[in-house]
Amino acid sequence: MQRRVAPLLPPAYEGAVVGRPGNDPASDRSRSARQHVSKQVVQLDRVIIRFAGDSGDGMQLTGDRFTSSTAMFGNDLSTLPDFPAEIRAPAGTLPGVSAFQLHFADHDIMTPGDAPNVLVAMNPAALKVNLTDLPRGADVIVNTDEFTPRALTKAGFASNPIEDGTLESYAVHAIPLTSMTVEALKVFDMGKKDAERAKNMFALGLLSWLYHRPTDGTISYLRTKFAKSPTILAANLAAFEAGWSFGETTEDFAVQYEVKPAHLPQGKYRNISGNLALSYGLVAAGQLTGLPVFLGSYPITPASDILHELSKHKKFGVTTFQAEDEIAGVGAALGAAYGGALGVTTTSGPGLALKSETIGLAVALELPLVVIDVQRGGPSTGLPTKTEQSDLLQAMFGRNGEAPVPIVAPRSPSDCFHAALEAARIATTYRTPVLLLSDGYLANGSEPWRLPEVAELPDLTVAFATEANQTMPDGSQQFWPYLRDPQTLARPWAVPGTPGLEHRIGGLEKADGTGEISYDPTNHDHMVRLRQAKITGITVPDLEVEDPDAAARVLVLGWGSTYGPIGAACRRVRADGGSIAQAHLRHLNPFPANTEAVLRSYERVLIPEMNLGQLALLVRGRYLIDAVGYNQVRGLPFKAEELAGVIKDVISNV
Repeated sequence: MQRRVAPLLPPAYEGAVVGRPGNDPASDRSRSARQHVSKQVVQLDRVIIRFAGDSGDGMQLTGDRFTSSTAMFGNDLSTLPDFPAEIRAPAGTLPGVSAFQLHFADHDIMTPGDAPNVLVAMNPAALKVNLTDLPRGADVIVNTDEFTPRALTKAGFASNPIEDGTLESYAVHAIPLTSMTVEALKVFDMGKKDAERAKNMFALGLLSWLYHRPTDGTISYLRTKFAKSPTILAANLAAFEAGWSFGETTEDFAVQYEVKPAHLPQGKYRNISGNLALSYGLVAAGQLTGLPVFLGSYPITPASDILHELSKHKKFGVTTFQAEDEIAGVGAALGAAYGGALGVTTTSGPGLALKSETIGLAVALELPLVVIDVQRGGPSTGLPTKTEQSDLLQAMFGRNGEAPVPIVAPRSPSDCFHAALEAARIATTYRTPVLLLSDGYLANGSEPWRLPEVAELPDLTVAFATEANQTMPDGSQQFWPYLRDPQTLARPWAVPGTPGLEHRIGGLEKADGTGEISYDPTNHDHMVRLRQAKITGITVPDLEVEDPDAAARVLVLGWGSTYGPIGAACRRVRADGGSIAQAHLRHLNPFPANTEAVLRSYERVLIPEMNLGQLALLVRGRYLIDAVGYNQVRGLPFKAEELAGVIKDVISNV
């Protein structure tokens, strides 16, 4: 396959390496003469690639850049980054392996894929950790330079798996990635260790050639990132080009693959992760409500990216406060809400426990507050970089006293944007704290997101109280802070300093209407029931059911990030001739009004969860329906093939 190319490097470095493949053949210039190997181009409908290496090998960056190029090309995609739990695990050890999986296709897909078609293993530990996930016949690209006796021992190999038959079931490509990178960069003024660090760019160039990915995005990224370090820039560009050129000329790869763009609804798209989508949703919520956004947060994995991102958006009226602890973060956010801002706090499960008292205070004060919990494996520190749906019951009941809060759960990375808007809508309309339950899978995973038109977004305009609302027997006017809207049961939101609207708030029980401190038993009973009635009465959309042939006897019910695996599993069951219905809950408190009717329409309800049955417990308790739970807590999302098998078993036993 013949290609013409344009130079990659700045003028000072031209001639050091051969130029990159051009994306626009009309503008390409001829490269230095060299021998080409004619390659066949094979069309595929989808591919799953996993990059794996030591935590210092740049696998997350490599995966992210490959994903960005894939998004630019127009494929549908879904990603699954996998981080080590340790901040800096010993190099070459199993706990230090970092991986990034990408599933891309020419059609709509729902998950990062069950198992990789291609594994790029930068060292023996990466191979060891990921080998059990590989299907027979998968391509395995190994960096032979790192398969030294010492590294093999660290990874637990008794002998070299490249040579002892361990990999005989796979298509192995043994490539000295490190030494080839060093050789490509020997013209630059840098040490061997610095040159070796660019081996991820060599691997990225090779995979970009192999799967026909556009290169402009990666080149632009590198030029921006290393704009102030021309030598490092040139070295990374050279490593990237060397990887591409190796793929183009080596006989080790006989074919080049192409996955055509997907047919997606018309619009402008970008690749987005769940945490980034939550951040943009909060910025949009501030604009749509007309309120300044205040984030009070303490850094915690996997929620910290929201704090980092929102700190960039001061021009949109966003203020970020990195507090000294979780309690200070939520306290500051609640104080901001009292002052008339959209108060937000972000955390994960351990931090949510610390914030519980202040969330209860927000329930008593009846002030809007958005609490984002990006769930992770527990208990305690648990698995900080792994995913789990572990906090549903904590979100529902984890406060002293009767302190109900609405709960919203996004179903995909891009859906996090809309979930943030929905949480803001409920919080500001009903004057209540709202818990938004994301998780590590959604937070770090990414997918294409169609940018919504501004006209498509909801009107969330907030009206503050500006005048007295109660006429007294003597004809005077007073402001009652707990006088309620008859439709929403929300109390008025009065910004401190508004003339004539002075009022008292606090954690002690208040008398309905006047807001005066009250120890009256009857009033307390009334207020507890009133706060619950406010949450119960929140207007949420009906639960939608996907049941194509209207003949299913089994319903699969999910919430949160199980949406993708459940949907993919149901597709497999239907493709095999089975009838199955699927429904997914975005609102977990209150449940949609038609939930019971939907559940009772089927003979059996199956609820897959990444916990030990928290939604199943709520469904059984609320509706007295004997739901069947399928539960795993491995720190990983469900596999579609696995769920499809479970669904078929349930269908066969109905």
